[in-house]
Amino acid sequence: MGYKLLLLITFIACLFFLSFKLDKKKKIIFFGDSITEAAVDKGGFIDLLQTMIQQKKMGQNYELYGAGLSGNKIYDLYLRIEDDVLAKKPDIVVIWVGVNDVWHKSILGTGTDFDKFGQFYNAVVKKIQQQGAKVFVVTPAAIGEKNDFTNSQDGDLNSYSNWIREYAAVNNLAIIDLRKIFHDYSLANNPSNEFKGILTSDGVHLNAKGNALVADEMWRVLQ
Repeated sequence: MGYKLLLLITFIACLFFLSFKLDKKKKIIFFGDSITEAAVDKGGFIDLLQTMIQQKKMGQNYELYGAGLSGNKIYDLYLRIEDDVLAKKPDIVVIWVGVNDVWHKSILGTGTDFDKFGQFYNAVVKKIQQQGAKVFVVTPAAIGEKNDFTNSQDGDLNSYSNWIREYAAVNNLAIIDLRKIFHDYSLANNPSNEFKGILTSDGVHLNAKGNALVADEMWRVLQ
């Protein structure tokens, strides 16, 4: 009787420790637009993060997934959140959106009005939190890399970024403030005040240096 009881206790203990080990592996989904869509490609920031995790022998702790789609604005994220994010049952969701909400106003005549941006953003965050996942928010980095705020969309981009900062503070969310990080980098490394070619290939989408910087900043906060 004692032997069978010992076997049962051992079996239960093994199941407990196995479930504990599996629970430690965090599923992280990066949710955004074309910048995030490209991040899963070789040299993209998600690919670089995956390499960093493997090099640190932490592959057993994290699973990374990209859920970026070109042209997406905040309401696009809201419309596809069930299938592309919540169905995968993530532990952490990193929301990086806002460039198209501003950029498309001028280039396509669309975009997202400021008040609607906040409403949809809050709805996306609440849906994720209701499932029990943590939310990390990211400010839109750049639409042009001139460091004196003479890029044509700088005013709106700063306003939307300020909203995200305030929202993160009020709701106690971790934030990766790429808007500030990119501007500070341009001040230090863009003496000719170029529109592109510093951290981006076209003023918006990341080049190799941009992907490396984003991966470093994401890891600094996520770990």
